Amino acid sequence: MDTLTVTPARPDDYLRWRELFAGYAEFYAVSLTDEDFDRAWRWIHDPERTTRCLLARTADGRPVGLAHFRAEESALQGERGFLDDIFVDPAHRGGGAVDALLTELRRIAAAEGWPHVRWRTAEDNYRARSAYDRHAARTPFLTYAMDAAS
Repeated sequence: MDTLTVTPARPDDYLRWRELFAGYAEFYAVSLTDEDFDRAWRWIHDPERTTRCLLARTADGRPVGLAHFRAEESALQGERGFLDDIFVDPAHRGGGAVDALLTELRRIAAAEGWPHVRWRTAEDNYRARSAYDRHAARTPFLTYAMDAAS
């Protein structure tokens, strides 16, 4: 297992972050344009937005995993955390990156006063789900998506 650290994304991480985010998009069969990458990167670094990015790094500082997360408001439960995206370079899976990212996210949630952090994953994402099961409880809720143009 690698010695990993987790830090916020820095401006000089852009190229490696983009490679990792492209891998995440490919896994979910989503095509991203240059504008999509630029928008996400801007959001991560915009203090007016709640979107943030953590990067899991090897001992030499190379990012091998990412987590995009943000504050989410709930009228019922108040503010909580939401993990939008989490991805680890396939060459580094099984090396503790997911555990390191989720552990740091738990620390941030406690510091922010969030009662919990929620996220979604594909039903058939078994490898990731086994890692998630070590850190969180699966909820009974289903996700729906309604097109705005319908």
